[in-house]
Amino acid sequence: MAAALVLAGGSLLAHPGVQAWRTVSVAIVIQALPFLLLGTALSGAINAFVPADAFSRLLPRKPALAVPVAGAAGVVLPGCECASVPVAGSLIRRGVAPAAALTFLLSAPAVNPVVLTATAVAFPGNPGMVAARLVASLLTSVIMGWLWIRLGRAEWLRLPARGGGHTAGNSRWEEFRLGFQHDFLHAGGFLVVGAMAAATFNVVVPGSVLDAFSGSPWLSVLFLAGLAIVLAVCSEADAFVAASLTGFSPTARLAFMVVGPMVDLKLIALQSGTFGRAFAVRFSSATALVAVGCSALIGWWLL
Repeated sequence: MAAALVLAGGSLLAHPGVQAWRTVSVAIVIQALPFLLLGTALSGAINAFVPADAFSRLLPRKPALAVPVAGAAGVVLPGCECASVPVAGSLIRRGVAPAAALTFLLSAPAVNPVVLTATAVAFPGNPGMVAARLVASLLTSVIMGWLWIRLGRAEWLRLPARGGGHTAGNSRWEEFRLGFQHDFLHAGGFLVVGAMAAATFNVVVPGSVLDAFSGSPWLSVLFLAGLAIVLAVCSEADAFVAASLTGFSPTARLAFMVVGPMVDLKLIALQSGTFGRAFAVRFSSATALVAVGCSALIGWWLL
């Protein structure tokens, strides 16, 4: 019996479909791992070494002006989406306008240098995809910040009582080590799951099903946007997953990369725990709609 099981397992592993699945999974993880390491290291360094009041000193006092500045800050200040929620809560607690903090929450994981570099590596010879991701993500975050100023209500946002920042008794290097270790292991798990899901998607899903979605410009965008929400791949690695989805249009793959760092299942859970369920439901739904719209617009323009 045991020998039969071993032989069956060996024949299963030798199956061309399983070998293709394994190849795609490993390739995605290997390509993305250096950027995940760099991104989580930079995020941990910012959390441990940047003063807590640095953002409030740099942002304009008027929320309408602070929103685009906070969005642009995401271009130079790396942060993974797992850390963006507690960072935004810490900013609000320290007096930063909620609209600006929420804009930074969306932009930092989506447009930072590590993510843009990873996108350039994942899409070699296609600088338009990097530019499209930058513009669409930045536009989405700024629009959401302005929408919060216009339509947001204080009762929707449960202000965090604590979180983020330097912990008394820990050295800065100790906080960096702990933060890096936590973020890397957490995001690395999602990377592996995302790579396996993407490989399964490429190997198992029949071509006829893909054709039903990829053949329609709008259905393909909506399908990959929904896939990004479910897969919850970290932003440092999602470009490699998107690049593997070769049956879809560039605009649809752009939507995957714009929606994912801003709205996914783990982020919705984090937002619910930090700011309350009423906020998470409204903010995530609105962000997904704005992100899909911006992706379609920028993809039509640049891709």
